[in-house]
Amino acid sequence: MLSPKRVKFRKVQRGTMPGNATRGNRVVFGDYALVAMDRMWITNRQIEAARIALNRHIKRGGKIWIRIFPDKPYSKKPAETRMGKGKGAPEYWVAVVKPGTVMFELGGIEKSIAQEAMTLAGSKLPIRTRFVARADFELGA
Repeated sequence: MLSPKRVKFRKVQRGTMPGNATRGNRVVFGDYALVAMDRMWITNRQIEAARIALNRHIKRGGKIWIRIFPDKPYSKKPAETRMGKGKGAPEYWVAVVKPGTVMFELGGIEKSIAQEAMTLAGSKLPIRTRFVARADFELGA
């Protein structure tokens, strides 16, 4: 599972996710990408499930780039605990994803195989996703 080696603060506040992605919203490394259409926290387990689905479908033929990283701790209080006594312990890690964020990129394979692989990976995620090619971005679409 993905998680940071060390962080400055063990626990963070939830924060808000207004607007669309201004960073990480272009296809940079590969030829094809999976782009988020909604805003949500994506857990490290969901990223791993999507990565495994991609790898299995392309049979390690091309190269995969994971463009999101779960660097935000999600803390939770134990079940049947009374209110108060501080913030709960960190449970797992999440990546903050806004609309337009490029989550996965693929390179070195045919478009049809890439599209099927990205569809499978998108089905592992809790948000709506879209398949895009680098050529679409270069045309300005």
